[in-house]
Amino acid sequence: MSEPIIQIQNLSKVFGSGETAVHALDQIDLEIQPGEIFGIIGLSGAGKSTLVRCMNLLERPTSGTIVVNGQHLAWVEEDGRQSFISERELRQVRRNITMIFQGFNLLMQRTCLKNVCFPMELCGVPAAEARKRAEELLDLVGLKEKAGAYPAQLSGGQKQRVAIARALATNPKVLLCDEATSALDPTTTTSILELLKDLNHKLGVTVVVITHQMSVIEEICTRVAILDGGVIAEQGAVEEIFSHPTTDAARRLVYPGGVSVQQYPAGTHAVRVAFNGGTAYQPLIASLAIDCGVKVNILGADTRNIDGKAFGTMLLGLPDDPNDAARALSYIRSQPNVTAEEVEYHV
Repeated sequence: MSEPIIQIQNLSKVFGSGETAVHALDQIDLEIQPGEIFGIIGLSGAGKSTLVRCMNLLERPTSGTIVVNGQHLAWVEEDGRQSFISERELRQVRRNITMIFQGFNLLMQRTCLKNVCFPMELCGVPAAEARKRAEELLDLVGLKEKAGAYPAQLSGGQKQRVAIARALATNPKVLLCDEATSALDPTTTTSILELLKDLNHKLGVTVVVITHQMSVIEEICTRVAILDGGVIAEQGAVEEIFSHPTTDAARRLVYPGGVSVQQYPAGTHAVRVAFNGGTAYQPLIASLAIDCGVKVNILGADTRNIDGKAFGTMLLGLPDDPNDAARALSYIRSQPNVTAEEVEYHV
């Protein structure tokens, strides 16, 4: 495996001091590989935005180490003091780790073309070269015809495309996306996520996605870290987290509606089935009836399809007859990519 493009060790961030101190991040360890699309998800107040802003020192950590593309941005000295890269060096680093935001942050008095040119102007790129690069980037994000338009004339999705083009102007290796689709409608969100995937594929840029929406993680990410109360509750491949969430924080996000037997009468005999990447849910129910002659009731379901594979849980009510229930349970457990546990509710 190649060297991680982002390495974070023992990262903590405390706002304030004394009794009013807020511990936004606590001992975060994280590695992100070059060229991947990595998701960081959590509920409001989990510390997601603070974490991503630490990656380029928009927020300076209270303690810990941050390494981006092999260069230390923050580290702890032998005497325990927290040290940071110089401002001059940081300006250079930020050309390689750019950011897009929920609010777009475009310059309203500048055209789309001039917005994209802006970071190149700051870097001293000649005007003609910057203009040519900006035109290419607007074409890349599908807005070539909007070069002369002003942000006020654009839709939300178009504004975010301009912001993405601007973020790519310095040929970054990492693109940080802080709730970049939260202000957009579902259709526009999908188009922006498709654009990010396309740019990741074409340019090889590493994408870090900060979101509170599990649907965004499903759509675009290969790996994910779940942040809860300023700590990483769980991290791994998206499929693994969806298949076997091991913490309460992960389960709340993966199955927000929950699948519980407690809403059914006392004594209800059920089986909770977890789909761990098989091809479909419905054939299992049909096959039980055809192959075993056993009918089950679907008491609840929280399932989703990711890349054509089934993930999630389903609560099935088992027959009252013990023999039929045993046959059904045995059959379910024999299926590939499926796990099952019996659930019985007592008052």
